[in-house]
Amino acid sequence: MRAWWIDEPGPAAGGPMRFGQCPDPVPGAGELLLRVQACGVCRTDLHLVEGDLPLHRAGVIPGHEIVGEVVRRGPGCARFRTGERVGVAWLRHTCGRCRFCRRGRENLCTAPCFTGWDQDGGYAELTLAPEAFAYRLPEEFDDEHAAPLLCAGIIGYRALRRARLPPGGRLGIYGFGASAHLAAQVALHQGAEVHVMTRSEAARELARELGAAFVGEADEPPPVPLDAAILFAPAGTLVPPALRALDRGGTLAVAGIHLSDVPALDYAAELFQERQLRSVTASTRQDGEEFLRLAARLALRPTTVPYPLRAADRALSDLAADRITGAAVLRV
Repeated sequence: MRAWWIDEPGPAAGGPMRFGQCPDPVPGAGELLLRVQACGVCRTDLHLVEGDLPLHRAGVIPGHEIVGEVVRRGPGCARFRTGERVGVAWLRHTCGRCRFCRRGRENLCTAPCFTGWDQDGGYAELTLAPEAFAYRLPEEFDDEHAAPLLCAGIIGYRALRRARLPPGGRLGIYGFGASAHLAAQVALHQGAEVHVMTRSEAARELARELGAAFVGEADEPPPVPLDAAILFAPAGTLVPPALRALDRGGTLAVAGIHLSDVPALDYAAELFQERQLRSVTASTRQDGEEFLRLAARLALRPTTVPYPLRAADRALSDLAADRITGAAVLRV
């Protein structure tokens, strides 16, 4: 099969990934062999390729927003049929035994495995997926538009819940990429007033088209106090202005797996009056199932920019340079 892999991280513009032939994977017990139809290009992939996240295994194939067709089932597989379309997300496997797994908080598992980081992902023609962690995808979305739902959508949904937005409340969104533009649509459907702060003019225009009440620069104060906010941009320097924008009792959720250093906080101006700062760590399968049903019911509209598999390096370089509005998707 053809695939991309990472041996040594480096700047995306320098082309650190390699493209070529790899052996076809063989499914083990409980695994599905998938023919990849589409794979989203997530900012987490960029963090891995550029070394912001440590490389867990040299030669790993990135990609964790996978839409694929089942071509072979390993021993013990019974949930999906050969030929059925399934989705694969970031959380690939959990131990099922630790204190967090036993409490239903598998996103905090102490021995997790992640798609495209610990095991090979979807920047390839074929991939493997544990059947227990695969998703049945809504028919309302074609392959290209289903792919970003599998991480950008699910993580955005969890971040929105972590932000504790009250009904009809004011939500601030910092950064407006793949995940943010889907979370904004969910919030708008729920009656929220959405305020978007981001550095990209194209992203600001998309926010206006989707119905944001206010759109400004990344660190621009919104015109009204916010009940909740989500930081999607991986910029720790935005944490203080986002906290200052919150009303009393407001919550800021940080949605990314990687964040640059956060400056010292002013307790009185940024945390007092019961403002809260919360992180988001992966997602559970329940998050995924809930969000996919919600995405179909609300008819969410992912904005996508397609690339052929051969151009995955260009897609990552474009993402690093803010040349993508919405979500980049590899069409395999």
